[in-house]
Amino acid sequence: MSDPVQISVRNLSVYYGKQHVLRGITLDIPSRHVLGIIGPAGSGKTAFLRTLNRLNDLNPDSRMEGKILMGETEITHSDCDVVSLRKRVGMVFALPVPLPLSIYDNLAYGPRLSGIRKRFQLDEIVERSLKAAVLWEEVKDRLQTSAFRLSGGQQQRLCLARVLAMEPEVVLLDEPCSGLDPISTARIEEALMTLKATHTIVLVTNNTKQAARVADTTAFFLMGELIEVGPTSRLFVAPTDSRTNEYISGRFG
Repeated sequence: MSDPVQISVRNLSVYYGKQHVLRGITLDIPSRHVLGIIGPAGSGKTAFLRTLNRLNDLNPDSRMEGKILMGETEITHSDCDVVSLRKRVGMVFALPVPLPLSIYDNLAYGPRLSGIRKRFQLDEIVERSLKAAVLWEEVKDRLQTSAFRLSGGQQQRLCLARVLAMEPEVVLLDEPCSGLDPISTARIEEALMTLKATHTIVLVTNNTKQAARVADTTAFFLMGELIEVGPTSRLFVAPTDSRTNEYISGRFG
């Protein structure tokens, strides 16, 4: 029996001005599952990620065609509550950007904006989120120190924890390990493997080996098109499209 679908993308096209960055993407993202997205620079991976929580709306030159359903909600519809959507679908960017606050206040910032004021509730959220991001043991004794004093890998896990503090259903990650050392990368991958028990994860990565390690399903994008998608164990061993094989084997990209 297949996993229930969390997000259903149908014939999605995205334009930035006259540039056609995504071309007719149709894809189902199962619930509690890691979807890895691979492909060379300029293939539309990040543009696709940004459609899933409407971040492309921030670009006045962007426009979408097609449909994205999250459960019964058509998130591409003009009536969609984008603020609520971004609580349900959180995003971690390639470059970690902590708030200029303490570690604790970075985690408590979103919940406070949502109306949570009681200290014991905030304490619980902070601890739970840091544990989920595999960071708690490293920072539990210095929660009141500046987040800027963390290493780059720790800052990235802090940003993941900040997203998790809002209890999203879906976590989007745009090359979260770009530029990180192997130990920090391993910690983030450890967090993702645990999180998929409770969250749907979409991981854009420029590291095919990372996709092979972490993703349940992998999608290969090229020049704005979805070339192939399938179980990671199959796609990396026996891709059905020669272009997928050429990319995975390092012949381009």
